[in-house]
Amino acid sequence: MIGDGMGVSQVYAGMTANKGSLYLEKSQFVGLSKTYSADRYITDSAAGGTAIATGTKTNNGAIGVDPDGNPVKSILEYAAENGLSTGVVASCAITHATPASFVAHQPKRGMQEEIAVDFLNSDITLFIGGGKRYFNDRSDSVDLLPKLAEKGFQLAFTMDEVKELTEGRLAALVADEHQASYPERGEFLPESVMAAINLLKGNEKGFFLMVEGSQIDWAGHANDTEATVNEMLDFDRAIKVAFDYADQDPNTLVVITADHETGGMALTGGDLSTGEVEGTFATTGHSSVMVPVFAYGAGSEAFAGIYENTDILAKLLSLYGF
Repeated sequence: MIGDGMGVSQVYAGMTANKGSLYLEKSQFVGLSKTYSADRYITDSAAGGTAIATGTKTNNGAIGVDPDGNPVKSILEYAAENGLSTGVVASCAITHATPASFVAHQPKRGMQEEIAVDFLNSDITLFIGGGKRYFNDRSDSVDLLPKLAEKGFQLAFTMDEVKELTEGRLAALVADEHQASYPERGEFLPESVMAAINLLKGNEKGFFLMVEGSQIDWAGHANDTEATVNEMLDFDRAIKVAFDYADQDPNTLVVITADHETGGMALTGGDLSTGEVEGTFATTGHSSVMVPVFAYGAGSEAFAGIYENTDILAKLLSLYGF
């Protein structure tokens, strides 16, 4: 689970607004991840997501490739090769940088139509997010939606349709571009996590699911403390869904981290009794600070300590036994 742009200040802003607690506090082990990219001290989401997904530092803007442009295998692809079900959920276009890093291989994050084709041609079991226009309103006039159906994907365009499905492959595109910010989009993220788990858990070999709380990042870019809190609490409710499942299945591991911090956020005041949060920001861009890694469930002790963002893949592969 990746909170895009989520640093320690964003986490504590959510805790403060929630009068002192978050679900993610159930995590048994906490670490710190170094986020710099192959060519920049400050990473972007493409390079940050690729590092987490593939264990390879790459240049800012690159998706699922090394600095020379060669494709590198993601944890999702390792999982699919080994018979696990796989999924991606994001509260933005599914072709956006972070979710794309787990599925696609393209030199530039802006190549969202090409990234959509990579989703079509992948072995992924399900994806839920926005970005429908990159599948059916394309510059090449090719409609990928019938092609998805030919590949065995069930198509869904609303959360009501998503919730009806409990087996098979699923391509859920619930917005032409991005979903609305919270609270306007409602409980999309926790509901999508629950729907994804319900669909994926039937595989006796297990599953891999990546969930992005996408718009924590956007709130940081906007230097908007209230939006940061709203997005952080929404992401935390999605974390609760994952933790609840891990409590039912003791072989489940939940890892929560960020691709980078956004905004250089600092908390300059607040009140735990009222939930008031006062924040200030150092930048409208990303910052270079280490980001937290929270782990819950089977194998969570592997994620304590300070390490490179690329080490997350190695830890996962070791635990999976791939």
